[in-house]
Amino acid sequence: MPKTNDSKVAYFSMEIALEPAIPTYSGGLGILAGDYLRSAADLGVPIVAVTLIHRKGYFRQRLDAQGNQFEEDAVWSPEKLLEDTGARTAVEIEGRQVQVRAWRYAIRGIYGHEVSVYLLDSDLKENTPWDRTITDRLYGGDVHYRLCQEALLGIGGVRILRELGYQEIESYHMNEGHAALLALELLEERLGTPELAKATEEDLEAVRSRCVFTTHTPVPAGHDHFSRKLMQQVLGVQRTRVLEVTHCCPEDSLNMTYLALKFSWYINGVAMHHGEISQEMFPNYPIRAITNGVHAVTWTAPAFHELYDRHIPEWRLDNLYLRYVRGISLDEIQLAHASAKCALLQEIRKRTQVELNEKAFTIGFARRTATYKRPELFFTDPQRLRRLAEQHGPLQFVFGGKAHPQDENGKELIRKVIDMAGHLKDAIRFVYVQDYDMRWAQLITSGVDLWLNTPQRPQEASGTSGMKAALNGVPSLSVLDGWWIEGHVEGATGWAIGTDTDPTADPSAESASLYDKLEQTILPMFYGRPLAFAEVMRSTIALNGSFFNTQRMISQYVANAYFPEKEKIPAGQPSRVQAAS
Repeated sequence: MPKTNDSKVAYFSMEIALEPAIPTYSGGLGILAGDYLRSAADLGVPIVAVTLIHRKGYFRQRLDAQGNQFEEDAVWSPEKLLEDTGARTAVEIEGRQVQVRAWRYAIRGIYGHEVSVYLLDSDLKENTPWDRTITDRLYGGDVHYRLCQEALLGIGGVRILRELGYQEIESYHMNEGHAALLALELLEERLGTPELAKATEEDLEAVRSRCVFTTHTPVPAGHDHFSRKLMQQVLGVQRTRVLEVTHCCPEDSLNMTYLALKFSWYINGVAMHHGEISQEMFPNYPIRAITNGVHAVTWTAPAFHELYDRHIPEWRLDNLYLRYVRGISLDEIQLAHASAKCALLQEIRKRTQVELNEKAFTIGFARRTATYKRPELFFTDPQRLRRLAEQHGPLQFVFGGKAHPQDENGKELIRKVIDMAGHLKDAIRFVYVQDYDMRWAQLITSGVDLWLNTPQRPQEASGTSGMKAALNGVPSLSVLDGWWIEGHVEGATGWAIGTDTDPTADPSAESASLYDKLEQTILPMFYGRPLAFAEVMRSTIALNGSFFNTQRMISQYVANAYFPEKEKIPAGQPSRVQAAS
């Protein structure tokens, strides 16, 4: 076991992507958490993390020829990949004492510093058969199952840290609202009694001074909430009472976001624009912004690793050195990209038997499949797509993404995209990779020629797939939302779809803008002026790869949220959105 008294920050996240063999993530939130902790290890940040073990993962995706999605459990063996710490605790749920143990995964940084990630597991013989399943599935089950999970994560997470000897934690960071119940456990610790209704405003402020909350959701429907009846059933009378008196239950339901807001002194969105949107949603709380990033070494293809190591070896220790990629020749950039593209197409051939052309312009679109992502926008005008391929050169498209098992609209989108692509198969080569995961993300973001992103504004909180692409010199063609508002430099880091002045833009106008950029600028450059396209690739790395990374991101959290001179703003006092910098 590591020395435990050095950690000053506890990071809680419902999902964390630790490595491809451990399916404890569903998408962007978990990937971000894993990247964040990898950079924390690289920089020696004294942080420890808590999540659930998710023994059956999120799910394995299988698609039939029509694009119908089928889900299978992503079963894995913690016993083979993790260390059993021996630590145990219990959380009262519905009047039962649910026993929890902790497994440890160590993230080792560049200098050997380790960040411990503890995965909570209720699969113990002391528990009832149903309680043993609470930590089985990520985002599985109904609202009752979800609330039980969130109680184990928040309350059980704080308790297990105490069992493990973590007594010097100064900041508790909630990565989304799933872990917000940790605030009640901290309050109970302070009071020394489960009778939480006795808490004074001073007690609440003492807990608040130790908590940090990052919200990732720019729409009200995305925030977890539970009925008062369910809250009392699962959490008990005392916890329900304190949640009511602290106004965390608007409309007679527990809102996990309001709970996190109420008990956090530092609150932030995950991009500049998202911070502004969040401030509008929650005007009584000061919302700042720290833009997301990605772990550069994890998401850079082997060929670019070799290239950067040869020319700018400092890049691994300090990602800002990627600014100096401007000193690398365009020929070398092109060769590194060709290697990454070859690796992608070889894996596609191996896994799908689809043969793609290494010389053809290849567009990538891979992310969680949800209606606001609008993958169908690319296919709005099939005849124009045909003309683009005929007039400029061959086009091919690599798609990927899972729909949540209960999201029928997302599943329908997959079917729709595959059907629309099928009608264009004589003009455009297309592949939809099944079971999109961390490994596929590494290949696709580095191996395509252009990264496409078409969210419905303003519903993209940040997005990080385009940041991964940028590290590999892949420019973006994207709607101006999320991180792209900050990362977009027209013709230097990629191209914008539409403008950022009309939040209710007509989708037909956006698709026309998409086609215009391809027809008038991108395809003529790729096929007719390859060195000019390579210049865009190089400046994409220099401008966006050097900034949109988790080294910069965690440094901002350290300076602004974890160890600042804390001039606390009283809850309920609004402030102007400030982008942490």
